Amino acid sequence: MWVGVVRLHARVEHALATALQRHGLGLSEYRALCHLSTADGGELRMQELANLLGLNQSSVTRLVGRLEAAGLTRRDLCADDRRGVYTVITDEGRARKEAATDLYEQTLTSALDRAATDGLSPLVTALRTS
Repeated sequence: MWVGVVRLHARVEHALATALQRHGLGLSEYRALCHLSTADGGELRMQELANLLGLNQSSVTRLVGRLEAAGLTRRDLCADDRRGVYTVITDEGRARKEAATDLYEQTLTSALDRAATDGLSPLVTALRTS
């Protein structure tokens, strides 16, 4: 069963990453924008974003650097704790995330449909019913 989960994950992640390239986003970048777009005030502490994405501190710092360079986020210091750094989604970041969402969802559905016909049907069914 675990091998099936790993196969399904790899296939879906590859399809999503390829599709998001059309919007100039990597998969982690898109997911970061998703988390930021639903966070209070559109901002998260860097460590909180790292935890949500399953990344270490240096990886999330590089990720946020790419998002900042593209104008999709900006950094802000915590008013209560000057050591705390937030990343904040910009209007451009929200627009890019929204523009990519339909393609993300269509690609996810399509990738799961293909996997269901490729011997991974029980896993796909379990995902779709939970």
